[in-house]
Amino acid sequence: MRPPRIRSTTAETSSSNCSSGVGGGSAAASRRVGMSRSAWPASQASGTSPARSGLSPARSAGPSTTRTKDRTSSKSWRCAVFTLSSLAATVAPDLLRLDAARVVQGAGAAAIMVNGVPLLSDRYSGEERDLAIGAWGSFATAAGLLAPVFGGVLAETFGWRAVFAVNLPLGVAAWVLAVRVLPRSPGAAGTTEASGTPEAQAPRAAARTDWLGSLLLMLGLGTATLLMLGSGDTPWSGRDTAVLLTACAALTAFLAVRLKVPAPTLELGMFGSPAFSGAMLAVLLSRVLTIGGSVYLVLYFSDGLGMSPTGAGLLMTPIFLAQIVMGMVGSKLIGDRPPGLVIGSGYALKGVGLAALALLITPDTPWWALVVPLLAWGAGGGIAGAPVMAVAVRVPPPERVGMVAGTVSTLASLGAGAGTAALGSVFALSGGDGAQAVTDGARTVLAVSAALAVVAVIITVTLVGPRRVPARVPAQEDGDPAPAGK
Repeated sequence: MRPPRIRSTTAETSSSNCSSGVGGGSAAASRRVGMSRSAWPASQASGTSPARSGLSPARSAGPSTTRTKDRTSSKSWRCAVFTLSSLAATVAPDLLRLDAARVVQGAGAAAIMVNGVPLLSDRYSGEERDLAIGAWGSFATAAGLLAPVFGGVLAETFGWRAVFAVNLPLGVAAWVLAVRVLPRSPGAAGTTEASGTPEAQAPRAAARTDWLGSLLLMLGLGTATLLMLGSGDTPWSGRDTAVLLTACAALTAFLAVRLKVPAPTLELGMFGSPAFSGAMLAVLLSRVLTIGGSVYLVLYFSDGLGMSPTGAGLLMTPIFLAQIVMGMVGSKLIGDRPPGLVIGSGYALKGVGLAALALLITPDTPWWALVVPLLAWGAGGGIAGAPVMAVAVRVPPPERVGMVAGTVSTLASLGAGAGTAALGSVFALSGGDGAQAVTDGARTVLAVSAALAVVAVIITVTLVGPRRVPARVPAQEDGDPAPAGK
């Protein structure tokens, strides 16, 4: 028996995010971004990227018109796809066209998200890079916590179309910034004299995107997530069996394809590193207990305490704020402390907050009594989450940074879907209708989430040891890159 569908926009938003092609879209985009450094002639000659050699990628371009064209074609199209698909979802006249727009929106979002870490990794070095990646990860996780609740407020106040319409001004602003600020695409044709040489073109040929593998991965992960998030009100059917077989066949075909292509979508060899595997397991578990746990915590706020969607959203704010602030702290701590210890302490603090919430919640608990545990939850997530991203980028070779970003994005989406489904089953065992039943179900979910945080502590302390994580490269004193776009 699968978990019942949540009566809130939180679960619906999580479901649509996970099943809209994020995995495959991230994989396809990360393949191109991850191999981009090898396409830079300067990096082939000197062993460093333009950012490392003291030049902004934008400054290494040719004429100004070429830079503008490169920026628009390589970065801003992702914003355009996301924004236009959001517009299509806003005006969709029926469910079929809404779902189609959501698929395109998910692909556009994946293409945007997967570029963040590679851009920051090339722009910064040393402690600045850890801080930048930490800030990116903290904001992304905090947004994942608040966005579903914020979507519920919009839907209740203005209708469901507002959930998609809110993306339009944000998408336009992002497009303008992408054109004006972001550096041109690395390895774009016509940017340097060496770009037309066989030596410069060879890496690009090797980095050709594995579209078949990406589509198979998207199909396999998407159907698996769809199966996990299906309604538990009906028994297992022939349709469920067909979805399961489709997922297995697609993932098997993906594994077969990656053995035959020169540049596969995902290099499974990266998981041979204990530190990288530990970091990826931590990402997966963190999203399971964070997104999955927050779904049923918000349900407790609404059905257990009788709060409105706006009130529930405001009560989630301590997690959001603590996540952002302590993410910066965690990024600084890994500079002179063992990364596994820092990450493990963050998950331990997160587990304490979850356990405290499990002990405190009742139908009569005052909201202010929950603020401190919520702050502990967010602070622990920030301390652990930001260093995990930095460690994941440090371990593989530099040319794999885009692939790392895509892997993190895919595992985060899978974790959100799996957490919602698995913890939904836990909720169904002790939850039900009525304030007390919802409270009991939420308490059990929070207790299980606290136990998962303990598992994350053990994994990170064991696998992400100081000898398994390369020391970060110090920032160059004389060759720091100029701000992009200037």
